[in-house]
Amino acid sequence: MAQIVQFDRTGKADVLTHREVDTPTPGRGEVLVRVEVIGLNRAEIMYREGAYFYQPVLPSTLGYEAAGTIEAVGEGVENLDVGDQVASVPAFLQTEYGTYGDHVLLPAAAVVQRPAGVTATTAAAVWMAYITAYGPLVESNNVRPGDPVLITAASSSVGLAAIQIARHIGAAPIATTRGPGKKQRLLDAGAADVIVTDDEDLPARIREITEGEGVRLAFDPVAGPGVETLAQGIAPDGYLVVYGALDSRTTPLPNARSFPALNTRTYALFEITSDPERLRRAVAFINAGLATRAFDPVVDRVFDFSEIADAQRYMEANGQVGKILVTVDHDTR
Repeated sequence: MAQIVQFDRTGKADVLTHREVDTPTPGRGEVLVRVEVIGLNRAEIMYREGAYFYQPVLPSTLGYEAAGTIEAVGEGVENLDVGDQVASVPAFLQTEYGTYGDHVLLPAAAVVQRPAGVTATTAAAVWMAYITAYGPLVESNNVRPGDPVLITAASSSVGLAAIQIARHIGAAPIATTRGPGKKQRLLDAGAADVIVTDDEDLPARIREITEGEGVRLAFDPVAGPGVETLAQGIAPDGYLVVYGALDSRTTPLPNARSFPALNTRTYALFEITSDPERLRRAVAFINAGLATRAFDPVVDRVFDFSEIADAQRYMEANGQVGKILVTVDHDTR
């Protein structure tokens, strides 16, 4: 038997229910993974609440990231075998697959082998965050060595990954945080500068840091009316990339009536993970960074599988710096 987490209605974390089900058998193109560590993401909270960009099909499982060992392989699966240590990348819908369980089915196309020396804990903390940051900072070719880039909500796992990737490619990451409590931790994480937005004028500080030039790219998960403030700190012909919607208010098109022009776009990591060639490049880039320790995921706190609702509540409180993980102890299952 397997244990999974499902919900029958949208709502707060208390809708999450642990259930025992028959251990699934992989179909064509699928693998069965014995899960060791689960990585949590804000997308799963939004999905549970019914606020994600697609709606759950109830009852629904959830989860995009996990690391573990392959226990069974379905027909047509190549380059993966029983016993392989692997991790999942977000390349599927939670209406079809999920990682919140001790044994889960996953599409083989969404599973990557863990390089030697990469633990399950590290592997479960990598793929959502680093692929999300990789797209605008690397794949786009819009950021050059020496360019200042603005990373908002920088204490998130994506924000910290973006800081490391920006450093790796020679850019200068400028992080934002609302209050002063996380400032030093962001500097320690590699930010060249940190702007405390509750206390400082964001465009003025950007101009001061960049000697009046502005940032080459702003990478923002918040959206909403605040993008107009971000736009004031972006250099001529620079880029505003919005990859989330933490602010549910309407997001205006900034700078539409002013000059110089600004390039604006929305972005989702599925642009990378749904394209096999782009995903191959992303995996190669990130694995290379892991191998040299240029990339080292920051883990804030680890919960037990029985505490998965508490883990989501902790994420909702917005106090973390880095990734929240859940471990699965098979000896107690």
